[in-house]
Amino acid sequence: MIPFSVLDLSLITSTGSPASAFANSRDLAQHAEALGFTRYWVAEHHAMPGVASAATPLLIQHIAAATTQIRVGSGGIMLPNHSPLAVAEQFGTLETLFPGRIDLGLGRAPGSDQETMRALRRDHTSADRFPHDVVELLRFLGPADASQRVVAVPGAGLDVPVWLLGSSLFSAQLAAYLGLPFGFAAHFAPDHLEAAIALYRREFTPSRYRATPHAMICVNIIAAETDEDAAYHRTALEQFVVALRRGRPTTFPAPFTPGTHTWSEAERAMLAQATRFTFSGSTATVRTQLEQFLNRYQPDELMIAAPFFDHAARRDSLRRAMDIRATLG
Repeated sequence: MIPFSVLDLSLITSTGSPASAFANSRDLAQHAEALGFTRYWVAEHHAMPGVASAATPLLIQHIAAATTQIRVGSGGIMLPNHSPLAVAEQFGTLETLFPGRIDLGLGRAPGSDQETMRALRRDHTSADRFPHDVVELLRFLGPADASQRVVAVPGAGLDVPVWLLGSSLFSAQLAAYLGLPFGFAAHFAPDHLEAAIALYRREFTPSRYRATPHAMICVNIIAAETDEDAAYHRTALEQFVVALRRGRPTTFPAPFTPGTHTWSEAERAMLAQATRFTFSGSTATVRTQLEQFLNRYQPDELMIAAPFFDHAARRDSLRRAMDIRATLG
């Protein structure tokens, strides 16, 4: 049976706060663990009013301390914002605190705009060093040798599982070359999914990290009692996406009754592209959509983002997703 996992942006709603977002993330992780999800990841974003997971390792610690078995990790750490040594030390600390439960997913994008990058004291060329930085990070997390003058403490020898994440062919090719697992962000950037997964599997080189490729795809699932209920909840994501794509990021908005707002032609096109892999509807409707998706793309693992304004509805959607998984065979 295909593993299901969860991606959480620790959304700050228009009526909430970072504190309530963190409490919801903690509760949702406990719920996901009880339902049998494989891993629970949070993502690094900066200066975004609707996302509370900027200090990603701290939030991972918060969630791992509230759970006992589910793997917890980053989806991902934006490596251009950090030195490989600092990341190795942070995740070495997490692995030491929660042995065998920590994942380190890495992204090449800064997770912010250029002005925010400057505030982080990074420069626009830092992404160009991504392959070198990944290799350096892997070395810091691997066994230290006698000639190694800089050692991550803690970190060295812990071999925290490293994933490469992306929405293009670049990270897919690098993951294949290094023999690492790969995650594709189809939940917000679907265009290159098929090509990236095919390239990764075709060019994968066995390594000490993995003998075979492992491709995980992230999608949005908005499952509810009825198709109409799901369409209502989906309007919150649509507002959030339009605001973000127009360069006006906002807190996660309350949904509205479908039909009471008219999107422009450009906005409709934008949403059709960005939410191509957002599966919404009743349990039966989502099951049909998801079965077709899984049959076509054959992921080794599915990661689910549940972008809801209402926390109880988010919990319910994850439960419905696992009900669907049980029927897939």
